[in-house]
Amino acid sequence: MARGRFITIEGSEGVGKSTQIGTLRDYLVGRRREVVVTREPGGTPRAERIRELVLTATDEPMPPSCELLLVFAARAAHLHNLILPALQRGAWVICDRFTDATYAYQGGGRGMDETSIAALETLVQGSLRPDLTLLLDMPTPMAMERAQRRNVALGGADRFESERADFFARVRATYLLRAALEPARFCVIDAGKTVSAVAAEIARSVEQRLPEIAS
Repeated sequence: MARGRFITIEGSEGVGKSTQIGTLRDYLVGRRREVVVTREPGGTPRAERIRELVLTATDEPMPPSCELLLVFAARAAHLHNLILPALQRGAWVICDRFTDATYAYQGGGRGMDETSIAALETLVQGSLRPDLTLLLDMPTPMAMERAQRRNVALGGADRFESERADFFARVRATYLLRAALEPARFCVIDAGKTVSAVAAEIARSVEQRLPEIAS
């Protein structure tokens, strides 16, 4: 059986990832693919427990190095217990964030050395990289306004959602830099368009970059 495809959806808070992931899942299912939708940090019971540690604010400060190691600990469990088995049986995996988020949030946002992130990436993932990364992008003020409205509706913000505008500006800049350095893997999607227009652009990107979906 042919290996499945690994698609990651990246972007900062408020860009509409959850909505577009659901639409992409339906698109792939409509083309008779088994689809596994997951997220990071999290995705498996053990990784979800680590997610709580990463996202929950407490009185004890979390050093950036602690945050980075927790993210990769969750990724190791997620990768080996869910993502790799799904790909091996031929499923298409859609992941809400992956290692590009670590470079953007812990690297760009927190200022962690990219060399350290790259070393952990190799340790945990080996040669595995996404087949396609869809970066949903919009100006930071617009994304923050959307995220704030969502957080009010949901009743609060987590440790990352509570960060200041300069943090998210660094996150966005890092994402865009990574996309510029790896154009064969990344597609940058203008998330400021209507929901239907973004969904259509995502579908076109998948068809162009992963043409076997049409078979």
